[in-house]
Amino acid sequence: MASAISHAVVALTIGKTIPPAGFPASVLVLGMLCAIIPDADVLGFRFGIEYGAPWGHRGLTHSLFFAALLSGILTGLCYRLKSAVERWAFGGYFFGCTASHGVLDAMTNGGLGVAFFSPFDQTRYFFSFRPVLVSPIGVGEFFTSYGMQVVLSEMLWIWLPASLFFMTGRLLLRLMNRRPVQSTPEIG
Repeated sequence: MASAISHAVVALTIGKTIPPAGFPASVLVLGMLCAIIPDADVLGFRFGIEYGAPWGHRGLTHSLFFAALLSGILTGLCYRLKSAVERWAFGGYFFGCTASHGVLDAMTNGGLGVAFFSPFDQTRYFFSFRPVLVSPIGVGEFFTSYGMQVVLSEMLWIWLPASLFFMTGRLLLRLMNRRPVQSTPEIG
């Protein structure tokens, strides 16, 4: 898995880049939580749930079905009084943040893969391009030499592309909002 911080970075980047003005802070915080929450499935280890089980790590909570369910529930509970356009925008953002978790995990070099289509199909998938070092599950593991390698890997393969995405988005927005310079007619 990628670290919780990197999952949150991706959600924040999406939320600050896609809508022209960015989403409100409360929506960004929920988006970052959506990007992190799929890893709550690691609690299953304490209850004897095996890694490869449907409720195991990178199982149902990493699926597109879970992303749709969570985004629908959050949007319905927190934003039911907003306009339909805002509800769709927030729901789409929450879906994208939650789904991004599995996408990042499928780019790591460890684990059993991601059950993107659970509960309908338990097949686990990785992408053919897997440059991100798999993150340790325990927080204490980050304070080791391997933990530092993971951080550097995530900075290169997640944070840097997220930064470039944000800067490109802002540059395009600035260019689109430029007004043509009015020229003064020549007299003569």
